[in-house]
Amino acid sequence: MEENMNMTAERSLEIITKQIERNRKSVSKDTGLSLFISGLCIIGIAILTSICAVLTGNMAFHLLYVLIPVLVIVIERYVKRNKPKVPASFIGTMVDKTWQTFGIFVLTFFILSILFNKLMIHDALVAENMQVYFQNHISPVRIILLMMGMAVTINGYILKSKWMVWCGIIGGIGGFFWEAFCVTQTLMAWSRLPLESYWIVQTIAPNLIMAVFTFIGLTLPGWMLKKQQ
Repeated sequence: MEENMNMTAERSLEIITKQIERNRKSVSKDTGLSLFISGLCIIGIAILTSICAVLTGNMAFHLLYVLIPVLVIVIERYVKRNKPKVPASFIGTMVDKTWQTFGIFVLTFFILSILFNKLMIHDALVAENMQVYFQNHISPVRIILLMMGMAVTINGYILKSKWMVWCGIIGGIGGFFWEAFCVTQTLMAWSRLPLESYWIVQTIAPNLIMAVFTFIGLTLPGWMLKKQQ
């Protein structure tokens, strides 16, 4: 009798383990598609923002980034319209909550950084000293990339995807250090670009960095999860 009970308990545990693994794979593919779409949308907006800013000289086009959540939701729903819905599970909930938290923090930080930078420009113009702005302004790109890398890495651990973990670490920390240590400006100084090209590169660089490290941190792991069997 006791042996049968042990066998039943072992069988139940085996069934539960297999079910969790099936849920993990199902959530992984769905998450992969979402990451892939999100990455492509961010890269597209980064390219569009660069083109518009260079052609018009208006930096307000960076506000196009605010449209990314709407763009991702619309495209994702269209792509998934004929696909079976992923069953609710603990793993799926953790993944969803991670990205919801990321979205709230990033959108709030992006808006607040724009408002703060506007205030710094105003103070610099009043003081007739633009050094006030350059010393105190917030560069949102590095923090957003760091938070993105953190979210991707956490998802990688949840979904047991080593590739996703490493892509998150490289994309997040790599993007942060590239911006924080002014690698672009250093390369520009070494290359001795003409003065008229300096503004163009300065305008394009943050968007290019966002696109490159988004590809590493979102698009690449998304594609790999999407293609896994």
